Amino acid sequence: MSGTLYLCATPIGNLSDVSTRFIKTLELVDIIAAEDTRVTLKLLNHFNIKKQLTSYHEHNKHEKGEYLVSLLKEGKNVALVSDAGTPAISDPGEDLVGLCIENDINVTSIPGCVALINALILSGLSTKRFSFEGFLSVNKRHRKEHLKSLANDTHTMIFYEAPHKLPYTLSDMAEVFGMERKIALVRELTKLHEEVLRLTLGEAIAKFNEDKPRGEYVIIIDGCSEEEIKTEEEWWSELSVIEHVDRYIEKGTSSKDAIKQTALDRNVSKRDVYNEYHKS
Repeated sequence: MSGTLYLCATPIGNLSDVSTRFIKTLELVDIIAAEDTRVTLKLLNHFNIKKQLTSYHEHNKHEKGEYLVSLLKEGKNVALVSDAGTPAISDPGEDLVGLCIENDINVTSIPGCVALINALILSGLSTKRFSFEGFLSVNKRHRKEHLKSLANDTHTMIFYEAPHKLPYTLSDMAEVFGMERKIALVRELTKLHEEVLRLTLGEAIAKFNEDKPRGEYVIIIDGCSEEEIKTEEEWWSELSVIEHVDRYIEKGTSSKDAIKQTALDRNVSKRDVYNEYHKS
């Protein structure tokens, strides 16, 4: 009979957030797979837990995933932990879970802290509907494409960002969402110097032009309002199809993509837009 993979959420700052069940699970499993064994060893030492550790992270997830599955198939129980928070959220643990499911291995979770949820409830922005977008690409074009795909999203949006990338990300966000869009920037969650900044994107950019960002941030952005969507949908309403396509081309879009986007805007077929644009 196969063992069980336990997804164990670690503290995101305050060690008092550890549950009794978390401690008992780490004491009972056969091995702990950790993002960074040095970080996890400090946690284990704090709670006086003696257990075998092995690394499992982005750079070894394929070979270590197979190794961990082999242990589980032998009936061993494995705990998976990240450095902070819940594994498998913006984390290679997602791949291990998938591998276990493919091999009919039981997976369960030991719940605990999730930075994105804690940041969201502190943000003051709507929690009714939200989307987690994770880390944006380091590639500027891909980053902008990702943000543009969210331009009319009415959900509250949640991102993770590193301090050295934060100013560039805020600038790109302001370009897509506008300088007046509400935002919350959250850092040092559950720690002594926990900080929640509730600003507009314009105010956030001004702040970090003066102050150097410190630590990783959770970025919470207000969704697009119905009024903004209406404005976005109607900007082309008085343009002809040809003018509509030309407006995209003037912004640097290829004619093929301009025709495609115009068709999407107007909810008509690409062929109709193509024929209208190229008619003599």
